[in-house]
Amino acid sequence: MGENFLRKETPVTEAMVGFDDNLMAIKERLCGHSSKLQFIPIAGMGGIGKTTLATKAYHDPLIMENFDVRAWVTVSQDSSREKVSSSLVRAMENFIVGRSNESNEVKVFQALKGRKYLLVLDDIWSTKAWDDIMMMFPDDNNKSQIILTTRLSDVAAYPDSCSHLHEMDLLDDDQSWNLLGQNIFKGKEDYPPELEIIRKEIARSCGGLPLAIVVIAGVLSKVNNNRASWEKIARSVKSAIAREENGKFEEILSMSYNHLPRHLRPCFLYMGGFPEDYDINIPRLVKLWVAEEFIHDVKPSSVSRSLEEVVEEEYLADLVKRNLVMVTESNSDGRIKTCRVHDLMRELCIRISRKEKFLVHVTDKGIPVENLRCIFINRNDLNCLANIYRSTTRTVICFMELNKDSYKDLTYFRFMRIICILSACCDMSDCIASLCVEDFNLFNIRYLAFPYPTKIPPTISNLLNLQSLIIHESLNECKQSLPTKIWTMKELRHLICYRFGELPNPSDEGASSGYGLENLQTLWEVTDLITCTENILKMIPNVKELGIYYTIDNREKEYELHNLIRLKQLERFKLTLSYPLDAWKGKNITLAFPETLKWLSFSGWSRPWSEMTIVGSLPNLQVLKIKENILSGETWETSEGGFLELKQNTSWLKARSSSVG
Repeated sequence: MGENFLRKETPVTEAMVGFDDNLMAIKERLCGHSSKLQFIPIAGMGGIGKTTLATKAYHDPLIMENFDVRAWVTVSQDSSREKVSSSLVRAMENFIVGRSNESNEVKVFQALKGRKYLLVLDDIWSTKAWDDIMMMFPDDNNKSQIILTTRLSDVAAYPDSCSHLHEMDLLDDDQSWNLLGQNIFKGKEDYPPELEIIRKEIARSCGGLPLAIVVIAGVLSKVNNNRASWEKIARSVKSAIAREENGKFEEILSMSYNHLPRHLRPCFLYMGGFPEDYDINIPRLVKLWVAEEFIHDVKPSSVSRSLEEVVEEEYLADLVKRNLVMVTESNSDGRIKTCRVHDLMRELCIRISRKEKFLVHVTDKGIPVENLRCIFINRNDLNCLANIYRSTTRTVICFMELNKDSYKDLTYFRFMRIICILSACCDMSDCIASLCVEDFNLFNIRYLAFPYPTKIPPTISNLLNLQSLIIHESLNECKQSLPTKIWTMKELRHLICYRFGELPNPSDEGASSGYGLENLQTLWEVTDLITCTENILKMIPNVKELGIYYTIDNREKEYELHNLIRLKQLERFKLTLSYPLDAWKGKNITLAFPETLKWLSFSGWSRPWSEMTIVGSLPNLQVLKIKENILSGETWETSEGGFLELKQNTSWLKARSSSVG
């Protein structure tokens, strides 16, 4: 076709391993049949190869011949209409006609008008940047195309929400290994075979990020090709990458952090405290963010959404859209279950956190612990805390199994807000008791989590600001008891345990004598909630997640579960009946649920399928799990019009209705 022109050539990377499928997909779209102006958004984290992919497509000979005009402009974070239009005028100077007093925007529009053009808008950071320049690009139904590259998924989808988003993936181990080899040895096959294993180890340490692989290849190309030199690099790949080229790599990654709004920065840095390659539990992370008071000026849009849900749907979702956080597992209802940050982004978080005295991750390497706000400990003792006795530290999170003598160091921090111990092998009663003493040493504590069932004293009520009390899942059958004073803790939002014992029964006039947990969102999972009366449920009116485990010891009593319909915020409910399951045959349990219920799990149910009709009528039910059931009959015939929102049905049954997926 007509003349192709590019004012300033964009360099083409020689080695492009793992991009073949990506390149083919982009080229197919560039040669598409639609006549209207098409957008090809390419999104992914910094350094993943968006610009490299766009460059390869842009310089492909077939693509070059397919367009009358081509131009490339790097938008960047400090873009403006004037800068972009000026760059485009320079890039298309052979096509610019008109009076000199005309604006650059008009010149660009006139140069593109009537011509089939290909534009690359590289590194665009905001929807406003697009709004500022969109009027310069005419749509003459001549198959013109615009490629956008960005780290932000919402920006990628903004110009045309119907355009397929091309998301870049990290390289796998083989692709990483090949890319590293091609960049070091330039395709030669006679490289030293003794470096093969070390090359794979170094490539794996880059976490599949192409830019990191290219940078470390540059480091390796400057040293001798022998085992000793390469092993030295292998021991500190991440720091070697960060130092190379005067910190250019870190500068590229830092752009994503610097572009974060202020309220998201501590949330992101916080994730750097978790161990390398650690799948971060989202419900736990969100509760920690709330307890840290990272959340500002956020109000639930309606009474049906809790603060935690708003944070998950806005704060966390924003970090995911910015490609700073990788989703590793999702729940059956589509919500994120676990996530992680790339190892090199985590290293960036750690460096920024230490510089800002925000957080430190302590390992057995003996990293000195300073007076920092958050201390994440990945070793089996808390001796490192001795050096910051009575400091202003707010948070201690420990990932490894601790010995009993370590816990005394936790009691000396007057400003502590979060104590989260994720692994232990001993009873922690003495530690808990010392945390709850009446001199209010830990008055500010908001989040208290331990891994081992222990005795919780009545003085727990002294922790007036406590929001979350969590006993992590235990492999034994020990039930965690709670004192009656738990009903007086007005700020409690989450009571979570592998299995609580029976709830302490307040006096009959409890609801009118200061008892009640109006802020409680989660009660999971409690044993033998026998008196599920209107009076009890009035004291947990806003609970959204409720798990109940019934033992055969109390199977003769009336459970009154029909009162669950009074929980107008209830969204998740789990009912488990203990072994032996035959003992429950004939037990009549009447159920009634509020319309808000979205997730429902039964285990050990022993009634006819016909009694499950109530489940199908729930208008918002998305997930139904029926496990270890001994319901009579092989087929569950559901009613037409039921299960309208059901996304997952996990059960041992045959369903004869098109309504059940």
